[in-house]
Amino acid sequence: MQPHPIKTTVVGSMPFPGWLEFASQHLDQFGPADIQEMIDDATTAAIHDQVAAGLDVISDGEQTRFDFNLSFYGYIEGIRNDGSETRRFGPPAHDQRGKNSIVAPLAAPRGLGVVEEFQRLKRLAPAGQGLKVSIPGPYTLSGRLAPGSLYRDRWEVTEAILPLVRAEIEKLVALGVPEICVDEPSMSCYAYREDTKRFVDIFNRTVAPGVGKTRLSMHLCFGNYKGRSVGKKTIAPMLPDFLDMTVDELHTEMTVLNFAEVNLLERFAEKFDVAVGVIDVKSYYIETPDDVAERIRRCLPFVPAEKLAVAPDCGMSQTARWATKQKLTNLVKGAKLVRESL
Repeated sequence: MQPHPIKTTVVGSMPFPGWLEFASQHLDQFGPADIQEMIDDATTAAIHDQVAAGLDVISDGEQTRFDFNLSFYGYIEGIRNDGSETRRFGPPAHDQRGKNSIVAPLAAPRGLGVVEEFQRLKRLAPAGQGLKVSIPGPYTLSGRLAPGSLYRDRWEVTEAILPLVRAEIEKLVALGVPEICVDEPSMSCYAYREDTKRFVDIFNRTVAPGVGKTRLSMHLCFGNYKGRSVGKKTIAPMLPDFLDMTVDELHTEMTVLNFAEVNLLERFAEKFDVAVGVIDVKSYYIETPDDVAERIRRCLPFVPAEKLAVAPDCGMSQTARWATKQKLTNLVKGAKLVRESL
């Protein structure tokens, strides 16, 4: 059950301030202390935007992650970052991202950096504020790594990354993190064509250290690189196998589906709390509180209010900051409208 009906939350990422985008392209001009100050300032800005919107649960905005996968590859030994764009011109999309080579057994002796992200969030966030951290799951993290002589296919790459993610989750649990969200959008993108039972097994082994010790959530979407989807936009192929995920809360996109499969949320709600995307992160239409309330009401026949959370469809990193602030504010206002009418 949620802490109260219709909890408001985020997936994880928030847009970078404009100055951070600029500074990230000129890091060689900054010293280590400058960079740490920059990270603190950007995280403070992300926290402020979420708290000002009135969200129940916030993240650090993932302000140190300049790329969803590549930021983590910097922590993993055995990777040669030689992935070059396969297409440099034309509309931005997933096919412009190259693969990176694996040149040695994968290891992460320094961890994956999420522990430090949580410590920073806890230090900078207001006392009493609900907090969460997010971490990509091993199948999604394998996506930009090329199989080869060490690991023959994506499944073997995933198995090599799995203990690295699991170890990070174990450390986060030891720190008392109240909620850990494991992002596995590749699982939802490819559920229509891959072995969904194998997905469940991978996920459950990954999160095993956190079961019963923290709130475990899972984010599923159909891709948001440069604000574009890549997967087949349907949650039907995830059923029934994904019902066996060891998770307390499952988050799925719904606005991008125009709520076409909202009835399927009933199956998920039988097993988990359900976080539903009611804000379109790929559109610059600013949902009004009434828009949000109407979308929430479409969910309630299938997900009881006490099991429902509402959030954007995906992370906000690909949405401009001015729009993000308005969208999140209206998300909270819309949830309040429905909550008061229950």
